[in-house]
Order: sequence, then structure tokens, then C-alpha cells
Amino acid sequence: MGSHGATSPRLALRWLRERTQHITDQLDAAYARPGLHWLMDEAEHERALTYLTGGTGYQLTLYDESTRYVLLAYPAGATP
Repeated sequence: MGSHGATSPRLALRWLRERTQHITDQLDAAYARPGLHWLMDEAEHERALTYLTGGTGYQLTLYDESTRYVLLAYPAGATP
């Protein structure tokens, strides 16, 4: 759990990438695969950036056998 205040949509996306990398580093290979795919998906990163710059939040969910990791970025003043 935690939060981070980013000053721009690009910095929020950078935070999403960093947290996704940290999480996938700790997961077994089969569970890490979706996060690793997301990390390499530049089109999805652009989509996330479009959402954030347009005032909409973006959510990425990763999981393993017993835990769900929900990464959420949203513009300041928006309701998550």
C-alpha cells in the first residue's frame, strides 16, 4: 500500500512503470507475465497518458494466488 503525488501525467506514468516493475520482480514468472507485457506495451502507455492528460484515471491490476495489486493513477482533484 502507498501513494505518491506526481506533478504531471508523465511522472504519474513513470510511477506506474516503476511500481509495476517492483511488483513483477517479486512475482513468480507466470503471474509476472501480464505486468512484464504491460511494461513493454508502449501503445498502452500512450493510452494511459491520454487518459491522465484528459482528466481520467488509469488502473492496472496485477495478481498472484493470494494477492491483488491495484495500481491507480488519477489527476489531482479527480475522484479515484
